[in-house]
Amino acid sequence: MATLKDVAALAGVSVKTVSNVVNGYAFVKPENRSRVEQALAATGYRPNLGARNLRRGRTGFLALVLPELVVPYFAELANLVLGAAQEHEWNVLIEQTRGTRDGERDTLAALGPHMIDAAIVSPEALEGRDFGELAPGIPVVLLGEHHVDVPFDHVGIDNVAAAREAVAHLVSLGRTRIAAIGAHPHRGTAAQRLTGYRLALAEAGLPVRDELVATALNYHRRDGAEAMARLLASPEPPDAVFCFNDLLAVGAVRAAAERGVRVPDDLAVVGFDNTEEGAYSLPSLTTVAPDKAAIAHAAVDLLRRRVDDTERPPEHVRTPFTLRVRESTGDA
Repeated sequence: MATLKDVAALAGVSVKTVSNVVNGYAFVKPENRSRVEQALAATGYRPNLGARNLRRGRTGFLALVLPELVVPYFAELANLVLGAAQEHEWNVLIEQTRGTRDGERDTLAALGPHMIDAAIVSPEALEGRDFGELAPGIPVVLLGEHHVDVPFDHVGIDNVAAAREAVAHLVSLGRTRIAAIGAHPHRGTAAQRLTGYRLALAEAGLPVRDELVATALNYHRRDGAEAMARLLASPEPPDAVFCFNDLLAVGAVRAAAERGVRVPDDLAVVGFDNTEEGAYSLPSLTTVAPDKAAIAHAAVDLLRRRVDDTERPPEHVRTPFTLRVRESTGDA
């Protein structure tokens, strides 16, 4: 295995110069940097990250705490966080909480500075006082819109504006009985999306009918199908539905098809998350597309800066979203 001395000898520079290049320091002459990079490639040198982290007093790991990896949005986000973390030579420890308060508290309690340098947490049930379970001094970035009154960095989209745009799209198609699937008694993200749904209806002069708002305790395909079946069985079924994630929407489309309801002719459907499954479903799914790559990179960058400067004030980063219009609302 090649060493720093081997690289230095081949490049004709000092070991210190090689170390500066490997560690990304800027104050290296361009000609020396070029020679070192060529020598690194020629020798196949790989830095000992464990030793480097030990010298820095770090573990080289960050935790990514998510509700459910079976939900494609979180699986896709995890993949992007892994890539963003690798750019900063971090490994990622992924923890799944099932979205329950006990699961989230237990996960926080299990994380310590001997295991991780920092954590990215997507909470669904935590309260502010629950963060007392976390070992002191571990930097945290929160994802999503579940409100937790803690002074941590935060990354998320504007869920109210996103839901509002999705429902406004359905209104623009001439739909007047627009349902919502995904109301939830405890999820902050659900509350935000429900607010956007109601705002869009009010702006269009359409009534908000409680019988058109369906609860989903889980955001899985089955929950979407069951909620859609109930809505379609009502005396005045909807002509459009806004689902709070793509899995609910896929389930809703299935339930409609089983009852002879054509999508989008009889029922226009919009989802949320822009997962790969929605893009390849039949019909393809119109959906709100959060910039998941931007969320991942912003979260990791906030952690990197927080690790380097624990005293700076918390930041709240808004990442963009778009509405991807596809076949489920009549436009491919």
